[in-house]
Amino acid sequence: MEEWCNLRLCDVVNLSLAVVLFFSPWLFDLSGGAPWQTASIVGIIIAVLSIAALAAFAVWEEWLMLVAGLALIVAPWLLAFQDSQAMTIDVAIGVVVAVLAASEAWLARDQTDVRNLKPEI
Repeated sequence: MEEWCNLRLCDVVNLSLAVVLFFSPWLFDLSGGAPWQTASIVGIIIAVLSIAALAAFAVWEEWLMLVAGLALIVAPWLLAFQDSQAMTIDVAIGVVVAVLAASEAWLARDQTDVRNLKPEI
């Protein structure tokens, strides 16, 4: 039960980060173009994955969340906005999302391993 709560907590934090990321162009007065589009699109993707994980957990959602976090980390260099406030926001949120997704996948794996070790009566 405790792992289930930890998994839920990670999804709620990811959902909160997605909201901050989505609204970051307005909150931090970011310039238009690539920084704006990256924050909006990846914010929506992370929010949808978080809601899906809260509704019905599946490990594949966490792997997609990890990919979204890593994409958010490298986006400033791929899209050439590395010298801006948007880079700081994207990298910081991307690192947290990626770490939470990796830890959630790890917790889910451990929970599955424990279930497999229990003897059936």
